[in-house]
Amino acid sequence: QVELVESGGGLVQVGGSLTLSCTASGLTYEDYALGWFRQAPGKEREAVSCITWRSGLTYVHDSVKGRFTIKRDNAKNTVYLQMNGLKPEDEAMYFCAGKPLDCSGAWTSGNAYKHWGQGTQVTVSS
Repeated sequence: QVELVESGGGLVQVGGSLTLSCTASGLTYEDYALGWFRQAPGKEREAVSCITWRSGLTYVHDSVKGRFTIKRDNAKNTVYLQMNGLKPEDEAMYFCAGKPLDCSGAWTSGNAYKHWGQGTQVTVSS
């Protein structure tokens, strides 16, 4: 059984930083990708970033490029989303998601992911 557990969300001021974590268990694919999505109230779910586990190849959405970084710790089966320079529009529930194979192609489509975490809330105060 696959389980993705996010943590690290919280309240941060504009311009501040947060690091989200997603610890994965039960993923038995030969290779897989872990992505981060976010959804604000009344808005559609948005892809944020993705990392392919074996290669470490990463993708970052243009809306957060230069501010957000995705990394992985193989030993801990954990992926991190380092978020700097947070803006009010970054406020959302952030979800970790897993899919077989790699990030390439449809990494921004939530439908491509088979496994989802419960989410962690990021609140940005001005």
